[in-house]
Amino acid sequence: MKDKNLNKTKYSTLSNVFYIMKVMFKLSPMLVTGEILMHILCELPSRLVSVIGLKFVIDEVANGGDTKKIILGISLILGVLIFGEVANALFFELFVYRQREKLDLGLQSMLYKKAATIDLSKYDDPKYYADFILAIENSSDNIHNMLSLVKGYIEEMISFVLIGSLIFTIDPWALLIVLIFSVAFIPVGRKTGKILVERREKLTEAHRVGDYFSRIFYLQEYAGEIKTSGIAPLLRKRFEKSADEIIRKEGHYVKKLNKLLFVQETSIHIIGFMLVLSLYIGYQVLVTKTIGVGDFVATLNGAVQIGGGVLYLTVYSLRGFTERSQMIDKCRIFLDAENDITDGTHDASCGEPETIKVKNVSFSYEGSHKKSLDSISFEIKPYEKVALVGYNGAGKTTLTNLLLRLYDVSDGSIEIGSRDIRKETVFSHRNRFAAVFQDFQIFSATVGENVALSKEYDEERVWEALEKAGFKKHLPDGLETMLLREFDDNGMMLSGGEQQKIAIARAFYKKCPYVILDEPSANLDPVSEYELNHAMITGAEDKTVIFISHRLSTTVSADKIFMMEKGKIIESGNHNELMALGGKYAEMFELQAEKYNTGN
Repeated sequence: MKDKNLNKTKYSTLSNVFYIMKVMFKLSPMLVTGEILMHILCELPSRLVSVIGLKFVIDEVANGGDTKKIILGISLILGVLIFGEVANALFFELFVYRQREKLDLGLQSMLYKKAATIDLSKYDDPKYYADFILAIENSSDNIHNMLSLVKGYIEEMISFVLIGSLIFTIDPWALLIVLIFSVAFIPVGRKTGKILVERREKLTEAHRVGDYFSRIFYLQEYAGEIKTSGIAPLLRKRFEKSADEIIRKEGHYVKKLNKLLFVQETSIHIIGFMLVLSLYIGYQVLVTKTIGVGDFVATLNGAVQIGGGVLYLTVYSLRGFTERSQMIDKCRIFLDAENDITDGTHDASCGEPETIKVKNVSFSYEGSHKKSLDSISFEIKPYEKVALVGYNGAGKTTLTNLLLRLYDVSDGSIEIGSRDIRKETVFSHRNRFAAVFQDFQIFSATVGENVALSKEYDEERVWEALEKAGFKKHLPDGLETMLLREFDDNGMMLSGGEQQKIAIARAFYKKCPYVILDEPSANLDPVSEYELNHAMITGAEDKTVIFISHRLSTTVSADKIFMMEKGKIIESGNHNELMALGGKYAEMFELQAEKYNTGN
């Protein structure tokens, strides 16, 4: 059942064509107009001279015409053909390539802008995410192919009218034969287009698997594990399996396409044009003698061109438009998708921290009946340092995601300063938080840019933030030291702990009242862990800090600790209070302390 729905689209083919042409014209009107006009001006004269010019030369020769006229006619034909090729080459060399880059970058910018603003929940939807990948990966291919289809369609329409009118004046039946054989196989073109789209979807999915296994062989973070373990043969086997799957799927679709193309080409070109049309025109020349030699050449040559044009208009273009339309459909669905996380009407203040109140909050991820958070309530006062602790799956990260409005609560509310965070604009609300996630990323940029997350930054504040985060590595070019070797062979590579300190420095650099740290000491040694702990307490005195930690040694200095289990807060208090309580927190702390003491 799933395969039958692969080619269903939200928008019509015509709607998608006009949509993408409108987008292209907005991004580069000169390219769209220029390519269409130049294509017509360069290609159409060549077609006309091959029919009309050749007819003139042959008639002159057959009737014993003037040699000068014959030479002039041949010269004009060659001149038009050469001019078309030269003009087209110059046009592409001097204009088209630059404008295409502008068009590509413009469309990618639209897609990336949307990707930066879509809800995090969209990434949890496999169908939406797959369409998102297809839209991004095929954006350039889609627009250039669609522009080629449109300019080809316009050219063929004009060519059909002009050359068709000429053939009609010579012999209407020849034109009718071409039309009958061409139009009869329109359904074949549509079927072919649908199969091409289905193949693209299936192969994109298969290539994604293969790309993963090939990518991990050259990414630095996997190198040590691969070289010191025996996993390489397994990875190669999985890669080879994915490659075999790609070849198998490709073969499956090639068989289908070959059959359709064989029927199409045999029926239209061989039977229709080469046999029926040639026999008819030959009969008119040799038997009825109603067509002269020049008319014979013009009719046969023009009919073949008209036949190719009608074939393009009714089969190839429909196939192309159908295929591209379905890719554009995915792009439109991605760009038109509305977020569930919407702006409120108030701009949140980014000044002093205010009280955070979590009131009877429950949350379930889409498609799950299990509650990740179940009716939890608590309060965080300004400037408090609060720790969220508990085993994996307790709901700690989910809670911080709700605080940041990466998701919205299913029930209950979260208030900051007595105002529901859903009443704030999304940007202003998130802007008052600095967040360091467990799966943080270091970008191929300078140290200063990585800390400030901006091209422009205050050097003094960056150095101060690095110091607070405990980053002590020597930087040969100061804050201009390039990190990673994605674009610079001399880029500095950092250890996991050093990368984490860069990420933590971002929280100290940003001027905001609230900081969320998800496992801030996961990659740090005990000494660095202690230094970070101290830095969080002393360096963030003017901020409210909420941090998640599995290592409870980091929670000792917290003003308040919330022990979470199965989406609920089961204990709360400071370290001494919870240890005196002798509950889950105390049990977890003593278990970890025992491991440290025994050296395990």
